[in-house]
Amino acid sequence: MPFIPHTDDDIQSMLAAIGANSIDDLFDEIPADLRCGPLAHVPERASEMQISRIMHQRAEQDGQPLNFAGAGAYEHHIPAAVWQITTRGEFYSAYTPYQAEASQGTLQVIYEYQTMLCGLTGMDVSNASLYDGATALAEAVLMAVRGNRKSKSKVVLLPDTVHPLYREVTQAICATQGLVFKALPMDGETGQIKRSALNDFAGEDITALIIPQPNFFGRFEVVDKLTDWAHDNGALAIAVVNPLALAVTKSPGTWGQKGVDITCGEGQPLGSPLSSGGPYFGFMACKQALVRQLPGRIVGRTVDLDDKPGFALTLQAREQHIRRSKATSNICTNQGLLVTAATIHMAILGPEGLAQVARASMANTKQLVAALTRLHGVEQVFDAAGFHEAVLRVPSDAQALLDRLGDAGIVGGVALGRWFPDLADCILVCATETKIEQDIQHYADTLATLIQSDIDTGVQPAVAYA
Repeated sequence: MPFIPHTDDDIQSMLAAIGANSIDDLFDEIPADLRCGPLAHVPERASEMQISRIMHQRAEQDGQPLNFAGAGAYEHHIPAAVWQITTRGEFYSAYTPYQAEASQGTLQVIYEYQTMLCGLTGMDVSNASLYDGATALAEAVLMAVRGNRKSKSKVVLLPDTVHPLYREVTQAICATQGLVFKALPMDGETGQIKRSALNDFAGEDITALIIPQPNFFGRFEVVDKLTDWAHDNGALAIAVVNPLALAVTKSPGTWGQKGVDITCGEGQPLGSPLSSGGPYFGFMACKQALVRQLPGRIVGRTVDLDDKPGFALTLQAREQHIRRSKATSNICTNQGLLVTAATIHMAILGPEGLAQVARASMANTKQLVAALTRLHGVEQVFDAAGFHEAVLRVPSDAQALLDRLGDAGIVGGVALGRWFPDLADCILVCATETKIEQDIQHYADTLATLIQSDIDTGVQPAVAYA
């Protein structure tokens, strides 16, 4: 069994019910000379993450390369209990909880999830999931247009530091509804939004400003100043965040003088594995003033006629999900299973556990960057502080180098040239808490060998490496 749910109190209660003093009493019919005794060659107990790593190393299954890629999908350790509970029939086969009287368990899980999300984001209310992070941003933009009634322009400032796929999805969904997106360029030194570019929009009718934290390049934006600029110019502030980063950074509800208006992002770091592209889920939270514009399901806690606690869908009728003309969204979907996993994941780790994972990921990325930039010809591109990703310039064709690393069993990062021509010789690398010193050194040694091979064959100008 990957997870044994019984506590010591559970075990003692069951033994008492059958009149046994200990578990050994259950096997008293086995003669002593047939019992194996202590397991001399079994090592001292290890943590679940260590055991999981050993088992994967022992398994005769290939196709699990050493992964240093992120860019919106992150490899984190998921406690075995998360999916052992999530895949129980009560959750695994549960449908949308329209009938509250028959769905109390599912509704309570969603309620607990929303409460945790509000705690992470510092917002007043959360919904019960969207399709993924990219469509969550599209929904947030549409919500901002509905919610900012003082603005008539439908102009949204979309920084180049937002994930490029999020930008593509958001523009594809929203452009047909009359929205106008204006880009904010990136500062080539810091990897952050070029704040001087905001001067071009001062005094204009701007509906919303999107603020990524951390941004696509793993850099932390100057969120307080950006949030205040949005509000000073009559725009709503939309935060696009990594929920794990919120365990060690300011919550969007506290950015600037008033906090952001809407927060959204991808929930995959909270208990969802990397599984060939999905499934993932998006999350969204907002201020109380915008709650009636919030798409997706909202679960509330109440009491029944007998004063017993209960849960029900709040502020929405079922027609909102089946009649397009009455819906705040036509694309939001129920990712309830992933929400269940995220709820269990957050409950098991707790605030300090999430913070430990975030800090370990940041430390590993710092170690990775240090190891790789010791190779001559490899350098870190941006100097602003960041989370667990970084952009590195490499001395060979970026995509070709990644392909060769892949042949060596290493997913070395993500080539940036397809989205950013000025970064054609750059890769985005990521290290989470799952990486150990030997992993990082193996990556550095392999990359050094490939660079030296290029030098020896004259593929690139001679670049010595340390």
